[in-house]
Amino acid sequence: MSTTLSSSEAGAAPMTPRAAATLIVLCGAIFLEGIDVAMLNIALPAIRADLNLTTTTLSGVVSAYVLGYAGFMLLGGRAADIFGKRRVFLSALAVFIAFSGLGGLATEGWMLLLARFVTGAASAFMTPAGLALVATNFPEGPQRNRAVTIYASTASAGFSLGLVLGGLLAAIDWRWVFFAPVILALLIFVAAIRLIADRQSRATRERFDIPGAVTLTAAMLLAVHGVTRLEHPDQNLAWTLGIFGVSAALWLAFFLIERLSAAPLVRFGIFRSGSLVRSNLGALLFAGSFFGFQFIATLYLQELLGWTPMQTSIAMLVIGIDAVVAPILTPRLVDRFGNDRVIFAGFVLAAISYALLLRMELDWTYAAIFPSMLLLGLAFSIAYSPLTIAATDGIHEHEQGLAGGLVNTAFQFGAALGLSGASAIGAYVLGEATSAEARLVSLQTALIVPVAAAVAGALITAMGIRRCRDLACDRVMPS
Repeated sequence: MSTTLSSSEAGAAPMTPRAAATLIVLCGAIFLEGIDVAMLNIALPAIRADLNLTTTTLSGVVSAYVLGYAGFMLLGGRAADIFGKRRVFLSALAVFIAFSGLGGLATEGWMLLLARFVTGAASAFMTPAGLALVATNFPEGPQRNRAVTIYASTASAGFSLGLVLGGLLAAIDWRWVFFAPVILALLIFVAAIRLIADRQSRATRERFDIPGAVTLTAAMLLAVHGVTRLEHPDQNLAWTLGIFGVSAALWLAFFLIERLSAAPLVRFGIFRSGSLVRSNLGALLFAGSFFGFQFIATLYLQELLGWTPMQTSIAMLVIGIDAVVAPILTPRLVDRFGNDRVIFAGFVLAAISYALLLRMELDWTYAAIFPSMLLLGLAFSIAYSPLTIAATDGIHEHEQGLAGGLVNTAFQFGAALGLSGASAIGAYVLGEATSAEARLVSLQTALIVPVAAAVAGALITAMGIRRCRDLACDRVMPS
């Protein structure tokens, strides 16, 4: 009790100027990751027109980043714990700068694929290291909660701003979508060298679990690929089932490798934290529901309502209100009601937001769509950062990188599953039909994925509220 009280009192102290500057630098890095993803998505048509890319190669430019990001996230978190959070953060940022620049200089499709894959892998090392640095540079309690809230909301603000910047930069030259992040990253790198401190004095002599990382990456990729193939379940069904079977075998192999490894990628004892388990499941479902929704909404606005990409981007900007609301409102809600109750409210708002779009019609105006966008922005405001807080709260300092890697992997894997699931259901319902009415029905049916994911997230969080009446159940016991 006395330890918790002292931590709370320490956390209530205002940030020092150096601590505030450190937080700005770390937020700059996660902001960089957010705008990088969003800007590229908007610039894809201009890239294809200039480099004459096939549709397969163009989609690969996007998926290559996700592959590198999700596949190396846990390894990145582990690297931060072993080699030092500051060292890994700066090294990954340097790689990000180099390969983002390569993307801007690309003259062939393979150069873009390589650049995006390595940039995604660099982000996979940089993001958990950055989150761990936030956790270790601010004392647990209100001050850390406030810092993590600002950090998490900055990521979504970067994504929102990137939607607009991508359109503007692509209108000038799509290569600036790659060069602009390089300039920002260079400024962050210089400031980080001077400001960021790491409590870990020296690297530990431990090994990487490469077999575990490769097995986990392959298991996730095959799972997502299997879901994508479900859009045509009657074609090569045996092959699709085989893909799911191999994925399941790889998940089992990963579990066995981790149990037998002398230096596991994931110490399964960390899952004794009920808060960490719920936050990871919540992150998977929250990201899955949002990315499925974004995919559906984009198709609806552009293909059925005839909006331009820029109009679509501006319409979705209201979701970015979390960048303003979250730092002000969310810390107060968390302090008063706790993470689980705030996350539950966020899931409920998200479910209502998605459900409202089930009534969408071919003649809707933005006034009919706005309530869904606003509610989703509020859902992000009160759920996203508490999910991140809960993932690291109570975790031992030497495993903060692992905790950050787990929750970010859950976000990425959930995003891929949600997008693939919504796409598969929509394509299956549409079949060979081409009419606007048939496409509308397919999108409405696909909305079942984000609605169901949000409801499932609310139910899981509700069970956590019943089981955990105080912070003691969220603590990780020593192994």
